[in-house]
Amino acid sequence: MPNIPQASQSCQVLIIGTGFGGLGMAIQLQKSGISDFILLEKADAIGGTWRDNSYPGAACDVPSHLYSYSFEPKTDWSRKFAPQAEIHAYMQHCVDKYGLAKHVRLRSEVISAAFDEAAGLWRVTLGNGEELAAPVLISACGQLNQPAYPALPGIDQFQGQAFHSARWRQDIDLSGKRVAVIGTGASAIQFVPLIQPKVVQLQLFQRSPAYVLAKPDRHYRAWELALMRRMPWLQLIDRGFEYLYHEVRGLAFISMPWLMKVYRFSFERHLNQHIRDPHLRAQLQPDYPMGCKRILISNDFYPALAQPNVSVISSAISRVSADAIITADGREHPCDVLIYGTGFAATDFLAPMRIRGLGGLELNQAWQDGAEAYKGISVNGFPNLFILYGPNTNLGHNSIIYMLESQFRYVLGCLSLLRAQNARYMDVKAPVQQRFNQRIQVRSHRTIWEQGCTSWYKTASGKSTNNWPGYTITYRLQTQAPALADYDCIR
Repeated sequence: MPNIPQASQSCQVLIIGTGFGGLGMAIQLQKSGISDFILLEKADAIGGTWRDNSYPGAACDVPSHLYSYSFEPKTDWSRKFAPQAEIHAYMQHCVDKYGLAKHVRLRSEVISAAFDEAAGLWRVTLGNGEELAAPVLISACGQLNQPAYPALPGIDQFQGQAFHSARWRQDIDLSGKRVAVIGTGASAIQFVPLIQPKVVQLQLFQRSPAYVLAKPDRHYRAWELALMRRMPWLQLIDRGFEYLYHEVRGLAFISMPWLMKVYRFSFERHLNQHIRDPHLRAQLQPDYPMGCKRILISNDFYPALAQPNVSVISSAISRVSADAIITADGREHPCDVLIYGTGFAATDFLAPMRIRGLGGLELNQAWQDGAEAYKGISVNGFPNLFILYGPNTNLGHNSIIYMLESQFRYVLGCLSLLRAQNARYMDVKAPVQQRFNQRIQVRSHRTIWEQGCTSWYKTASGKSTNNWPGYTITYRLQTQAPALADYDCIR
């Protein structure tokens, strides 16, 4: 990598975000001998989505032993599926152990980044007007960082308290309140059972019901924790078993969609076991193929919906008034608190940052037909920009941490290539990116995600921008090392 002119010196590598992607990349940079980097974080604490999503019941739906770095195993998770606070504490542990705090700049939101072709530098502007520069820019913003709010008429007129689940108001006591929840996604199924006993009335507005399976969760027993503490390799064995189990599940998503019939049976059994009311059961029955949207896991969601103070409303919302939600059937649903469980603007990726590459090309312009990147990491026209958890690297069947670790190695390989070529920058070739993404779209059409539904996995036009249409081991093999022939290296 080139030396940075003293007048604009910042560091060799700028990383945006301190979630699992940013922290893991920083650790691997250190291990490779690169210590001149800065982690930029817009919030006042590290943690990404596991800092933001502190709502009641927040937890992972990937087993604890699998949802952690392979290079930093943890043998004392309290549960099979870790709760949010434990995951966030694990991330803070990584910051402390690897001395990352001195590299982290909190309350440093990136507003824009522009590539200076002559200098071979990314010039980054922060919210406070400060400008930084570095040859390499790594985006570790992830796909689930910008809350999505429903565009409902009158929503600004609501006089009660309203907030998104990813911006949970810990200062609001829901006891005795009439609460309306919009959305029945992965967040709602976790916090609804926790707030249901407190509220006087809970109205759950669903646009489309989800497939919910039983969650094989429990506390680790004292003797299990003691064994893993004495014999850490047991945790590695369990991690390996969980990886293989989840990878095999990919068959139903990727190669053999008909296998979903097995999971459909499990769903029907779970639903029938907890929902006795025929009308409610019909409301909770999805009308699309299982797996087409994210499959959810919970043991207490359906039991919560069966309680007398809960009502599920499937009629579309027509507008919001000062103290109620009015549905298309003309009914008025009074409420004191409105909670948006409406997920994230997942297909927007690096928004709202403005990223400009060669010739002033804006990333939003390059992605006007839907985001795409070579191996989910490199984008033509945006040299030395590497995206972690970028387009088409989300999973429906395994742990994203595994995908991130594949990307860490690939990015390190790109930095080595820059040094070996004594290049100012490297830019993935347009035909290489185009061929890769054509294959991605063809393979996506064969998966369960393309079997007849709309979801956050795709753009409004139907382009698959989020999920990896293959197995994680395939991605690991494809990202072993960058090929020089795939990139233009400019000295």
